[in-house]
Amino acid sequence: MLSHMVYFTLKDSSETAVQALVQACHRYLKTHDGVTFYAAGKLAPEFQRPVNDQAFHVALHVVFTDKAAHNAYQVSDDHQTFISSNRENWAQVRVFDAWVDG
Repeated sequence: MLSHMVYFTLKDSSETAVQALVQACHRYLKTHDGVTFYAAGKLAPEFQRPVNDQAFHVALHVVFTDKAAHNAYQVSDDHQTFISSNRENWAQVRVFDAWVDG
């Protein structure tokens, strides 16, 4: 399986803006062929151990059955709409892709 983890740092990090991006994730990124797990949400500020990276506002986690499902997702209309509708508020986007077993 391919785990696709995306961390968004926002220009406007207000609660309203954070919630809007989480809702956009749910609307556009949740249901795609080949998705075995999906979750999106906001930073959990209560976890402040030295190893916790808190340089983001919204986290997206999508696990795909394989590379082909991931590649189809990347070019899908919903994914492209998500990007074009939300990118103006992104200060930074970090993407981590990893092969995982579960």
